[in-house]
Amino acid sequence: MISSFRVTTPGLFALIRRQFRVFDLPLTLALCLLLILSTVAMYSAGMGAPGRLEGHLRNMMIAFSVIWITASIPLQAMMRAAVPLYVGAIGLLVAVAAFGIVKKGSRRWIDVGIVIQPSELLKIALPLMLAWYFHRRGGIIGWKEFCIAGVLLVIPFLLIAKQPDLGTAILVGSAGFFVIFFAGLPWKALGAMLVAALASLPVAWSLLHDYQRDRVMMLLDPTADPLGRGYHIIQSMTAIGSGGIDGKGWTKGTQTHLDFIPERTSDFLFATYSEEFGFMGNAVLLLLYLFIIGRGLLIAANAPTLFSRLLAGAIALSFFTYAFVNMGMVSGMLPVVGVPLPFMSYGGTAFVTLGVSIGILMGIQRQRANR
Repeated sequence: MISSFRVTTPGLFALIRRQFRVFDLPLTLALCLLLILSTVAMYSAGMGAPGRLEGHLRNMMIAFSVIWITASIPLQAMMRAAVPLYVGAIGLLVAVAAFGIVKKGSRRWIDVGIVIQPSELLKIALPLMLAWYFHRRGGIIGWKEFCIAGVLLVIPFLLIAKQPDLGTAILVGSAGFFVIFFAGLPWKALGAMLVAALASLPVAWSLLHDYQRDRVMMLLDPTADPLGRGYHIIQSMTAIGSGGIDGKGWTKGTQTHLDFIPERTSDFLFATYSEEFGFMGNAVLLLLYLFIIGRGLLIAANAPTLFSRLLAGAIALSFFTYAFVNMGMVSGMLPVVGVPLPFMSYGGTAFVTLGVSIGILMGIQRQRANR
């Protein structure tokens, strides 16, 4: 019995070690530190909301499971899944527009046995599709290819914006744009796109819903309606400013615990965190995000194929978009568009999507190391 145990135990340890090799150590350590900050902030923000912290911890465990599963998927399998995943997601968006479920004035969900939000799929499906497309072109990329890629991007962007869900449309559109940018989009084209965007602002303004226009106007002067449309921005800015250099202390934020901050466990968690941990806490948070983005870009630079380089680069900069937009809207620099702070804000769907993204980065790094 003893000799048998001595024979089988090393094999078991080797198996366990192989399973954990899918995790990229620097990325995993940074993510764990970020999740510790997230748990600390959620404990305070969730006081008075039973089950919120427990749900947040559950979402973390689900995210790590998703990361492990995704990181184990071969790159060839991801490439094969790109087209059907994109086409299927577009089909679901069309179905949502036709007979989706309406909640709070938005048609974003559809019942396919379970209620899902197809726009979330595009955060992964669009960069996968564009990276696959450019990879298939074999490095021969000209204006025709960029125009086709632009069409592939614009279709889901418009369908999601029409729901209306401008926040998700921005995240999906930026992820697709980053793939096109890394594929070698000329600077002249970027300049032309910027000029076209500025010229189209009057048209875009006319297409916005009334509540979206209100959010833009409140950005310019939230005090015009301090108890109504400007309330979110005023209270979150007050919380951030009152945090000072080192904050008021954990669980001691007055704006938070006197219920002045709305949605303080989700989109506005950054206001709670800033009030209690101040500038120093924000500096640590920003450094962690910068490290994750930098590690993602390093993985992209060393990726073995065009497909993996484009995909990793787009995912890395997507984290920048998440963090920049959320912090910008909470601090009053951008309109409120409902974008969560990555791996901080409460939300199961966001954790799964972000987990898939991190898993793809780790999978690209693992398969490069095994070459």
